[in-house]
Amino acid sequence: MPGIYVHIPFCKHKCTYCDFTSFPNRLNFAEAYMACLYKEAEMRAKELEKITFDTVYIGGGTPSIIDPKYIYGLMKQIVKQFHLTADPEVTIEMNPGTVDAEKIAIYKRAGINRFSVGLQTADDEQLRDLGRIHTCADFLECCRLLRGENFSADVMLGLKGQTKEQVARTIALVHENGATHVSMYALTPEDGTPIYTDYLNGELPDGDEVAELYDHGRKLLADYGYMRYEVSNFTKPGYGSRHNLNYWKRGEYIGLGVSASSFFFGRRFTNTFDLDEYMKCVLSGHFPVIESEEVSRQDAKFEFVMLALRTVFGISASRYRAAFGTDWREDFKSGYEKARPYLEETGDVARIKEEYLYVQNQILTEFLQ
Repeated sequence: MPGIYVHIPFCKHKCTYCDFTSFPNRLNFAEAYMACLYKEAEMRAKELEKITFDTVYIGGGTPSIIDPKYIYGLMKQIVKQFHLTADPEVTIEMNPGTVDAEKIAIYKRAGINRFSVGLQTADDEQLRDLGRIHTCADFLECCRLLRGENFSADVMLGLKGQTKEQVARTIALVHENGATHVSMYALTPEDGTPIYTDYLNGELPDGDEVAELYDHGRKLLADYGYMRYEVSNFTKPGYGSRHNLNYWKRGEYIGLGVSASSFFFGRRFTNTFDLDEYMKCVLSGHFPVIESEEVSRQDAKFEFVMLALRTVFGISASRYRAAFGTDWREDFKSGYEKARPYLEETGDVARIKEEYLYVQNQILTEFLQ
């Protein structure tokens, strides 16, 4: 079922690796921005009144930095304007340095039932180097406040000087403190971010070193009972992210807020990245879309294959045929033949072998030909 993504672009301090749309010095615009979000939700809901949504994901930025009354108001507006399933998954991203018991209580009253906590690493020196505003102690307090709740923890690989022992300590920490889900992903140094200089200077681990850190972390997570269901995502039984699974199954979603992307009715469209322009458009009754394109049939086929092979569930030939009326192995014959040594095929399902899943990008490039 479709999902709803909401972007809250405010943060206290921009991390050295951050390439997302976020504004550390404009928190005073939070009230005006949230009013525009409520209005955009109302506008979008009118054209989607016959659609039922299964998930809501509030990301950023740092959604937990704004007054929780705005999150409560946002959820009231979403529930009022959109048709949600009886038991929707509702997630909010949180920085451990910005939460307290009152905020979490308000989030829960608002209907939020899943929390995504940005730990990154249990090493305080590495956190400072990343420009994070929290410490490991802040994360432990956040875990205490979330005890018994469904929450995910982010773990980042490829940090300056990072060792297998540090990765092991971080993973042990999230497991011991009740995380039901772990997102373990490699740092991507983006051009224009402060950490990109470290990358150019050769101060970050290379690809082979990061792959070793990942394989070490993957094995530890498996030992702790986390199942890998996508390249970077690991879950205890029953706690996989429904919102992200919808993305990987090429499901539809609507994005609200500055820079938010959407995929609906065969079209992909993106809101403006400019905060002032976003608010100006919405207040004047116009959608703040700057890019809109119809996804071609060939692009749709490639997306189907690419997204399915990112997951352990793999690509189902029958699902592909139901969607497009053709055989994916024939549509991508050259790529399929080159990728076959890295695939395992059971019945009509093909998936990347366990040992090759982390390097799936290299395998998927064969399908671009």
